[in-house]
Amino acid sequence: MDAPLRKELSETPLKGVRSNIVQSIRAFRVQDLQDAARSMGHHFLYANLATGQSKQEVLELIAQQFMLPAHFGKNFDALYDCMTDPVHKSGPQPGFIVVLEQIPANAKFDKEAREQLLDIFRDTADYWADRKIPFRCFYSFL
Repeated sequence: MDAPLRKELSETPLKGVRSNIVQSIRAFRVQDLQDAARSMGHHFLYANLATGQSKQEVLELIAQQFMLPAHFGKNFDALYDCMTDPVHKSGPQPGFIVVLEQIPANAKFDKEAREQLLDIFRDTADYWADRKIPFRCFYSFL
């Protein structure tokens, strides 16, 4: 008998991770998270933000690497909107694994800006939780 194409959560590195969470990437490797997303049939979104110095640059990097629409407003409200409503309206969603790697920590992108960015993804996780869709976001700081 052939093995199923989609693995169960218990067979992935995410077996101890809540279904809707934003957390530090810690011991996870990006490749393992991407493999887990693929095996579970989830969307995988990755952004390396190391070259971003300001809020605008960070949002531009996310827009490019997540392939957000050209009309993306490059502000936190627009980011939330792109991560939720249009995606929800496009049809059933299997789940999401998001990686925000090397979020900058500098004077132009300070602690408040980092927390605002992560709050957008926490709100997004809540949005998808209300719809019973897994949304896991992992992040690291530069």
